[in-house]
Amino acid sequence: MDGKKLAGEKAAEYVKNGMVVGLGTGSTVYWTIMKLGELVRGGLQIQGVPTSRRTEELATELGIPLLDLAEVDEIDLTIDGADEADADLNLIKGGGGALLREKLVASASRRLLIVADESKWVPALGKFPLPVEVVPFGWELTRRQIGKLDCDPILRMADEAPYVTDNGNYILDCHFGVIQGAERLSAALNQLPGVVENGLFVKMAERIVLGFTDGSVEERLPKSK
Repeated sequence: MDGKKLAGEKAAEYVKNGMVVGLGTGSTVYWTIMKLGELVRGGLQIQGVPTSRRTEELATELGIPLLDLAEVDEIDLTIDGADEADADLNLIKGGGGALLREKLVASASRRLLIVADESKWVPALGKFPLPVEVVPFGWELTRRQIGKLDCDPILRMADEAPYVTDNGNYILDCHFGVIQGAERLSAALNQLPGVVENGLFVKMAERIVLGFTDGSVEERLPKSK
């Protein structure tokens, strides 16, 4: 069974008529968006706020009405994926390159629902390298400054050139190993000039919907609650 598809489609059940919905980016939330397109064709009335150009294109193809983030004061519910999630639902996101827009949309949302397959559930964050979005100007200096936080930042590449985000920035994939004190690390990174945002989503998610290869789906709340 496809755990991503199971989790993604299950999450669509949280979307109700009249909602403004944040539409995440990635291979699991893809299935949520596909399901929402089906529901919209069946009469569900929602408006979506996409977190990337890829998501915007998919939602448009499916006939989901869209809003720009600038047009909304609050989003009812955002559904998004994660590269890692721990028992407190702290997350690493940004493997798909959309972490800045994802965090902007999530921060404007009343509720953040995460969808993932079982492989993304981890005892501690950090095996997946932490994406950090940086401005291109002087990115080498920014990389050296981030490296002083005890990690190995690697410039993300695409077709033998630096990967460029939807916002025109670069991404450094930072290998910290096991991350202790995610909130402190997030603050330290964002204080560095040249850093736009990082992929740590701390105390933002309300719940996670996990899909398993055996065909089961589990919903988990933060352990600390």
